[in-house]
Amino acid sequence: MVREQIRVSIRTLQWKCVESRIDSKRLYYGRFILSPLMKGQADTIGIAMRRALLGEIEGTCITRAKSEKIPHEYSTMRGIQESVHEILMNLKEIVLRSNLYGTRNASICARGPGYVTAQDIILPPSVEIIDNTQHIASLTEPINLYIELQIERNRGYHIKTPNNFQDESYPIDAVFMPVRNANHSIHSYGNGNEKQEILFLEIWTNGSLTPKEALHEASRNLIDLFIPFIHVEKENLYLRDNQDKDTFPLFTFHDELAKLRKNKKEIALKYLFIDQLELPPRIYNCLKRSNIHTLLDLLNNSQEDLMKIEYFRREDVKQIFGILEKHLNFFLTKNKF
Repeated sequence: MVREQIRVSIRTLQWKCVESRIDSKRLYYGRFILSPLMKGQADTIGIAMRRALLGEIEGTCITRAKSEKIPHEYSTMRGIQESVHEILMNLKEIVLRSNLYGTRNASICARGPGYVTAQDIILPPSVEIIDNTQHIASLTEPINLYIELQIERNRGYHIKTPNNFQDESYPIDAVFMPVRNANHSIHSYGNGNEKQEILFLEIWTNGSLTPKEALHEASRNLIDLFIPFIHVEKENLYLRDNQDKDTFPLFTFHDELAKLRKNKKEIALKYLFIDQLELPPRIYNCLKRSNIHTLLDLLNNSQEDLMKIEYFRREDVKQIFGILEKHLNFFLTKNKF
């Protein structure tokens, strides 16, 4: 457990982790403060952060299981102590950590007698199990158990429906919520019109994220949600004849790359990685999956190329434009060619 004395600054807005602990592999706790805030601001931020922590952060779960010769979900199998339903419930409790997008396949291959745990799951490289001791099934006879699994990254809580039963596989209720609980409280100090507030945030996670990582990701997601409102006036400048049209700022990757090639600076861009652009995590992961690792790779893609990237949005391309306009000259000045 880590505790720090709370010190209130009246000059600059600051946040700090004042307590953190690991209660178990699947239960992390963190307590944070933000201060000083004007009267009413703590409640505004606290409510928004709690909703973002519980609803806007993505998680990874097992969403489907398939095994041959299972007549229905509530059947039993010879040599296995648990029913199919109990095995599915145990699979639901497994906590995963990953940065994957879309779905991936995994499997369980075990031989009895003995216990089958999360450690027996064969996972794709991008996924890891938080607690390998999670129980799945007990094999009481020398039989083989083979189960195909589907892993998905998403957010919120997905409940299985009857029409989800397909290909003799069984859907599993998925809790894509790394944050188990989040609370906020407020401490007020001062007198009259000079009254100020301290916001306290408490976060419990399932171990796939630390509370600090959850706070960072929730903040990023909140910012992404409000970016369209920030650029409302700019958007209106590019709308013509009141038609909704995908338009971009007057800045193109290819024009900028042509200038660099003319100045013989293209080679140096191979050594400038997109990690240095301070991109939002979701945009960064999308670019990495598309084998865009350096600034040169990014400049070699047109606006249309970026829009073809899976899970990429128009706002993401605009955000990249803004970051490049802000940082490109800095990178070229800093790295002398």
